[in-house]
Amino acid sequence: MTTGNSMAESFQELFEESLHNIDMTPGAIVTGTVVEIDTEWVTVNAGLKSEGIIPRNQFVDEEGDFSLSVGDEVRVALESVEDGFGETRLSREKAKRAESWLKLEAAHESDEPVSGFISGKVKGGFTVDLNNIRAFLPGSLLDVRPVRDSQHLEGQQLEFKLIKLDRKRNNVVVSRRAVLESVSSEEREALLERLEEGMFIKGVVKNLTEYGAFVDLGGVDGLLHITDMSWKRIKNPSEIVNVGDELEVKILKYDRSRSRVSLGLKQMGEDPWVAIKKRYPVHTRVPAVVTNVTDYGCFAELEEGVEGLVHVSEMDWTNRNIHPSKVVQLGDEVDVMVLDIDEERRRISLGIKQCHQNPWERFAEAHGKGDRISGAIKSITDFGIFIGLEGNIDGLVHLSDISWDESGEEAVRRFSKGQQIETVILSIDPERERISLGIKQLGDDPFADYISANRPGSIVKGTVVSVEAKAAMVSLGEDMEGLLKASEIKREKIKDARQELQEGAEVEVKIVGVDRKNRVLNLSIKAIELDQEREAVKQHKNQEAAEVSPGTIGGLIKAQLKKGS
Repeated sequence: MTTGNSMAESFQELFEESLHNIDMTPGAIVTGTVVEIDTEWVTVNAGLKSEGIIPRNQFVDEEGDFSLSVGDEVRVALESVEDGFGETRLSREKAKRAESWLKLEAAHESDEPVSGFISGKVKGGFTVDLNNIRAFLPGSLLDVRPVRDSQHLEGQQLEFKLIKLDRKRNNVVVSRRAVLESVSSEEREALLERLEEGMFIKGVVKNLTEYGAFVDLGGVDGLLHITDMSWKRIKNPSEIVNVGDELEVKILKYDRSRSRVSLGLKQMGEDPWVAIKKRYPVHTRVPAVVTNVTDYGCFAELEEGVEGLVHVSEMDWTNRNIHPSKVVQLGDEVDVMVLDIDEERRRISLGIKQCHQNPWERFAEAHGKGDRISGAIKSITDFGIFIGLEGNIDGLVHLSDISWDESGEEAVRRFSKGQQIETVILSIDPERERISLGIKQLGDDPFADYISANRPGSIVKGTVVSVEAKAAMVSLGEDMEGLLKASEIKREKIKDARQELQEGAEVEVKIVGVDRKNRVLNLSIKAIELDQEREAVKQHKNQEAAEVSPGTIGGLIKAQLKKGS
């Protein structure tokens, strides 16, 4: 019993002595051993009176991986010992932060660069993450020269020099310019000295932006703009290059005064636009791949670096307003026809519909003037009726071609949308994409038939159907009417035709003229009287001549005596 007590007291003394050897100050960094791991907590024995628990997520690395095992030793920070509930509170995050400060202090003393990345913009500069320690990077210390756009540097792992470090005030100031300036200036100057426009040089892609890539040529950065990456149109530089790629590029422009270098990658190969018209003559039909679809058409690639535009108006013969996405999709292989090439502006106009027969030309090959054709009414407008025809095209029946007798406005009321009707083809114009149809031409023209039987000069009988001051309308039968002007009623001048004619009166008139355009017959009563008068005069002269014409010598003597008397 006594032995047991003495052993316990001895162990207690040893434990107390070990505690004296451990820095018990809150914030102190100690080494502990992992004794248990569950789904949320990691239990660590740091050699204290009680074990401490730390949230599991404090041991997850930047990639989100947890690789800790029971028995592993870890550095942790003491937050509190015996916090009143019999537990010791430890922190891995604080230990990491403390370790980071130690590394920064060591780097500051040895004047060595540290790694980090620009995490954001603040007034006057940028924030930099140095292994969970936030530092400030003044804008003037970002580069060796002023940088307008720092987007290509943000989020990238870079090296910085520590120019101010104050752990108590949590104040860290860094400089990237100091690191860049520490690079061998002799090598950089030598490179700048030998750079010339037109030369080829190797470099490594160090950063990508929306507008291009920055290439390290060996101490000097050059910009490879997105438009100089490929002869074909690309949306993002990552389609052509990636960070870390080693490239051979051409120096397109070198501004020595500003040390700016513009690079080209596509210029390493032959320009596909050279002799483009010889390879793709106008009206040539070629296969292509759709590379982009827009509201106004689609772009199609003919070969690497050569693409043209198919405007929406050149996609479909019959539907000019169709959306391009209804005709083609990205990546589709389609046949196109070369319509025009502008070598100077590097633009090619293409057509898809031209690879299919013009439906109006096809219609003209299958049908001719005078053919009868049926179709459904697609629409009725102020100027006529549109009929749907084969090939998804329309034919127009003009208002004037609906009826011989009625006006177009009256006749069109008998028709409705969707109605199936028969028509006759009046004309086909494939170039203007017009087909004229007629309904009234299905039957004979009563006006033409009447004129054929009663030509100008004929005398016909009619009935007065209406009388106005200046003219009267005369019905000639068979739905045919003629115009009798007041001046054609009598030889004498008439002021008001109503004083001479009454409705219902039967008259004998002469057809003196035909107005085919307005489909009007001009009539005259006066002309009959004048004809009769001329005929009477003619007969009188013939009779008189017969009387004075001697048949014998005796008759001649008798005529002379009569004339003398």
